[in-house]
Amino acid sequence: MSRLHHLSVLARTTALVCGLFACMAAISGEAAAQSRIKDITNFEGIRDNLLVGYGLVVGLNGTGDDIGDAVFTRESLIGVLQRLGVNARDDDLDTDNVAAVMVTANLPPFSRQGSRIDLTVSAIGTSKSLQGGTLLVTPLMGADGEVYAVGQGPIAINGFSAGGNAETITRGVPTVGRISNGAIVEREIDFDLKELQSVKIALKNPDLTTAQRIADAINQQLGGNSASSTDPSTVQVNVPDRYRGNTVAMLTDIELLPVRVDSPAKVVIDEKSGVIVIGNEVRISTVAIAQGNLTVKITETPQVSQPNAFSNTGNTEVVDRTQIEVDEDSDRRLAVLPSGVTLQEVVNGLNALGVGPRDMIAILQSIKAAGALQADIELL
Repeated sequence: MSRLHHLSVLARTTALVCGLFACMAAISGEAAAQSRIKDITNFEGIRDNLLVGYGLVVGLNGTGDDIGDAVFTRESLIGVLQRLGVNARDDDLDTDNVAAVMVTANLPPFSRQGSRIDLTVSAIGTSKSLQGGTLLVTPLMGADGEVYAVGQGPIAINGFSAGGNAETITRGVPTVGRISNGAIVEREIDFDLKELQSVKIALKNPDLTTAQRIADAINQQLGGNSASSTDPSTVQVNVPDRYRGNTVAMLTDIELLPVRVDSPAKVVIDEKSGVIVIGNEVRISTVAIAQGNLTVKITETPQVSQPNAFSNTGNTEVVDRTQIEVDEDSDRRLAVLPSGVTLQEVVNGLNALGVGPRDMIAILQSIKAAGALQADIELL
């Protein structure tokens, strides 16, 4: 076999391998751009419910509320003791081992009686720490005023506070703690999911294109026109006959369907922390940018002036010496960002100007004011 033939075979093999890798990269990129329906939506009726309650924490090592200042703690403690048969109506009642707290929890969907949920306990009085405390029986109510769970148990905190007469050290937040599995569900929320005739799917990030893609993916899976997007945040699915009485099976079949998510062009700016998040679809028109700050630096260096040695005249004086430096950023140049640049090119262009996050915020707002930024700016 000739050397030329070997080279021809090698070239064809190399081209085949490169083409295979290119196809794999394209497939991988397409798959990476897709998300499951269950990850970008919420199904009707499958949701948490918020619970809240008021209670007392006991067993604190002198870090509880000041009974004299926290009237609600005093009255709550008296009420608890009286229900237990103890007469505590005494002006001399004084303890710093009790704290009034607010207790919050999330009731997961379809929680059954007897199941347990986690609690978050937060001090509302003058307590310095909840370390070592135990929450007394606390009813947890929903928005309708009904009691759905009852909590009790020892509190675990992540922070601590210690100090003396001259110094105090605090790490974390010692006035907030958690109780794992600290509440027992006493009331169930009635919702018969399997008997629904239609189900509404709510998008976590409303978008018309994404909603229509979800409806198309569901129709392709179920057949017919069972799903339709009613608005940017809602897709309504009519339960087909073969799923009647078994809506859960239908939701199981559609929640894993992959959908390519579309998002509007947006720039999110948090001016307090200087954080900037630029969406992938952000584009700008041709624009020229220059950035510079006038910096004036004044340095005071006082010097001591003394008379000559063995001199009978003259006094020691402090003479002011002031040095002023003016930096007009003359090395900063005008940069041109061409039309239709991508996110990476926008970032590279701004970094080329040598600007920090806070200057970038001003630049992006100025580009938007000039009408060259094809995106919305959201300020947090």
